Amino acid sequence: MASKRPATTATTALLGVLGIVGTVACSASSGQSVLGTGPASASAPMSASAPVSASASISAPDRESGPGAPGIGDPDFPTDGNGGYDVDRYRLRLAYEPSSRRLSGVAGIEARATQPLTSFNLDLSGFTVRRVTVNGRPARFGRSGTELTVTPATPVGTGAAFTAEVTYAGEPKPVRGSSNLGTYGFIPTKDGAFVTCQPNGAKTWFPGNDHPADKARYEFSITVPAGLTALANGELVGTPRTSGGRTTFQWRENHPMASYLATMTLGRFELRQGRTPGGLKNLAAVDPKYRGELQHLYDTSGRVTDHWSTLFGPYPFSSTGGVVDDFPAGYALENQTKPMYGGFAPDDSIIAHELAHQWFGDSLSIKRWRDLWLNEGFATYAEWLWSEHEGRTTAEQLFRRNHSAGADDPIWSYAPGRARADDLFNNSVYTRGAMTLHALRQRIGDPAFFRLLREWAAEHRYGNVTTAQFLAKAEKVSGRDLDALFDAWLFTPRKPTTW
Repeated sequence: MASKRPATTATTALLGVLGIVGTVACSASSGQSVLGTGPASASAPMSASAPVSASASISAPDRESGPGAPGIGDPDFPTDGNGGYDVDRYRLRLAYEPSSRRLSGVAGIEARATQPLTSFNLDLSGFTVRRVTVNGRPARFGRSGTELTVTPATPVGTGAAFTAEVTYAGEPKPVRGSSNLGTYGFIPTKDGAFVTCQPNGAKTWFPGNDHPADKARYEFSITVPAGLTALANGELVGTPRTSGGRTTFQWRENHPMASYLATMTLGRFELRQGRTPGGLKNLAAVDPKYRGELQHLYDTSGRVTDHWSTLFGPYPFSSTGGVVDDFPAGYALENQTKPMYGGFAPDDSIIAHELAHQWFGDSLSIKRWRDLWLNEGFATYAEWLWSEHEGRTTAEQLFRRNHSAGADDPIWSYAPGRARADDLFNNSVYTRGAMTLHALRQRIGDPAFFRLLREWAAEHRYGNVTTAQFLAKAEKVSGRDLDALFDAWLFTPRKPTTW
């Protein structure tokens, strides 16, 4: 989260007809959904996957069987996520009507039990749940707060693959957080929705395991009134199809993704798509209010992505780009493959920040929110590196400028190595996190530092990471004892004076 050479192969395009830049229009279709059979309506049954046989996925009742935990084990966010299973893929078929603010969904969830399960929990806020099945058989379910507890007809054995399907509908309600969290989750807008879910807002629009420790692949089928565009993570599958005044968009993200990075932002957008100078798929979308920013967003996203690929290692996903919507969120978010900019035209620095997150935060995701500096400190330092690359202020100058803050400045009383749940996005997590990396760069030198960044990104590609792992990796690459440096910058609530 944050606060030009064009691609030679780029073409201005609209999703569907791929014509000139303008409000989206789509061709007619049969209304069939790629995620299931029957009409492309979220109220129709959906097959989450090929049925799993009982012999393959369900064991005989185990004496040790019990319920999955209503939290994934993050002590600072004890009710976020759920224990007892790992999700492999979400297949989400969704329909949204902006005029009534009603969302209908069928969520297919493919998972594997990590313990014997007589029941398991899903995170879901609001909505009326109409039906739940496990491996195609009706399951009992109950609600308590934001927990949906599912009891399969037959217990699920340890290691068994299983599918769950939840049919639900209602009006999504975003989370209205503290001053530095703002409003997040599924946020209705005048022409659609702005969907940015950090840290735990995915449950405002689909049931799942809402914590970055359980990453999964995603498929989306999103039906909206004709004339609107639905944007989601990954790449568009086929051509959007229009039938009966409604258009269905199919998106697929085949790389593991944390739930807070998932989006189904929709509304009226002008788009440009093509490829970066390095050949990567690139899609930029802007609300018509920001049409003058479309080319800048497209070009800068391409240049930044290509540059980070030379510095941090190969880009971890199959497409890049960004979306500017006309919702005054006051922040940007690094939604995987499609960073979102809420109600403002992003400058190069913010674009550099959000695209650096595609490596640090999206591909490498934290296991616990207390390690958030691994996302935000890295992305903030990437802003400094971009400034340095562009021949503006150097990272050293920016470091010195920030370090000049007096010893009583609040940034020094907040140790960023352990982000606090009640102040998760404190400036220290960003800026002092970035200063930690520059102090490390000064200590070990550029060759070792940039080797460290590349190896860190490569070794944990698509996985989850901790601060302890990074500190150990830094010592291994540099061959130095760095305990004192990291203790001063990450864990001591006062201003570091040496490094």
